[in-house]
Amino acid sequence: MSPRHPFFLASLLIPSMQSQGEIMPQLYDYSYQFYKEDDNRIEIESHYIRGKVDLNDATSVRFQWLNDAISGASPTGALPTGPQNPNQPYYADVEDVRTGILGAISQQFGDHRVDLEISRSSEDDYYSKGIALSDAWELNQKNTTLSYGINYLDDSVLSGSTHRNKYSYDLFTGVSQIIDKNTVVSANLTLGRNEGYLNDPYKIVQRNEVQSIPDGLGGTIDVPVVNIYPENRPDTRYRQVLQLEARRYFAQPDGVLNGVLRLGHDDFGIISETLQLEWRQSIGEHFQVVPFFRYYHQSAADFFVQTINGMNVNDPVNPDPSGSHYSADYRLSAFEAISGGVRLRYQFNDIFSANFAYERYVMSGSGRTSDQSQDQAYISADIWTVGVNAQF
Repeated sequence: MSPRHPFFLASLLIPSMQSQGEIMPQLYDYSYQFYKEDDNRIEIESHYIRGKVDLNDATSVRFQWLNDAISGASPTGALPTGPQNPNQPYYADVEDVRTGILGAISQQFGDHRVDLEISRSSEDDYYSKGIALSDAWELNQKNTTLSYGINYLDDSVLSGSTHRNKYSYDLFTGVSQIIDKNTVVSANLTLGRNEGYLNDPYKIVQRNEVQSIPDGLGGTIDVPVVNIYPENRPDTRYRQVLQLEARRYFAQPDGVLNGVLRLGHDDFGIISETLQLEWRQSIGEHFQVVPFFRYYHQSAADFFVQTINGMNVNDPVNPDPSGSHYSADYRLSAFEAISGGVRLRYQFNDIFSANFAYERYVMSGSGRTSDQSQDQAYISADIWTVGVNAQF
């Protein structure tokens, strides 16, 4: 079969996509991404296929298929090996493949654009189903757009030999305003709740203990040991995220400055701030260069610990979410992350374009030593992305 056939398959199957003998607008995209952490840790190869087809002037459908292959090693939460814990599993080997699919339909009703989205993804130990419904309402002669909607995820997590459920709910609303012909600003608020099994089944926490062993003479000897146990997070989490964004076009250099400020908070005790800046520079009629920079900072979760030494934990082997909470996961520690890179896009003709992106990502601990993980837990990574696009 010719490589061009998939692009036109939908139009052959759905007569409503043709208007007066012309094919309705279609957009297809393929991307490949390679993520590689320093020190031979995690590597991820990702393939994405996306498409969008207008069925008629009011209705469009879109889809996305993804495949991620992950391999390498990730910190478990144990402390680095030393005299007191010479055999602790600081890293755990990771190998998995994730496959996901998303489908959506969008319908125009007067000044409203309603979007219904359904998604599903699966891994060896994780299965997720999702649905989202949103509306974009154009007001003020289309200079103002009010958006709002809801997302729902139903996840199943394999912990040991048991499948455990996790549910996520998000309500969001936002407004976008055209200030003048060159400036657009927007503000969005998301309120979220997670409930169910919120632990990471691969993360552990350690404790120094004393074990009594027979001395061969009828008595016992106390021997110091280091034992590891599963983490214990709360079984609910409330999240709030406020995002402010502004875009400004500058005619003289023919470029666009885009800035995003994101503030987050949850009842785990994490407060986060994100600042993102990018400059979209057109060079001639076919080439675009987009340098970008992102800064992220977060405080530690209230229950982040390096060990559970001295904590009153009744049964760490079978932790109770209603009891003491603790996790040594570096993602719940206090840290900051800086990333930057460049995206390139070249438009070959009216149909085909290609893009390339490189990003360098670096994490480090922040704040008090007790709120940080060990230095070697944090990630430094390179991310490469290449893709092709066809629009009809």
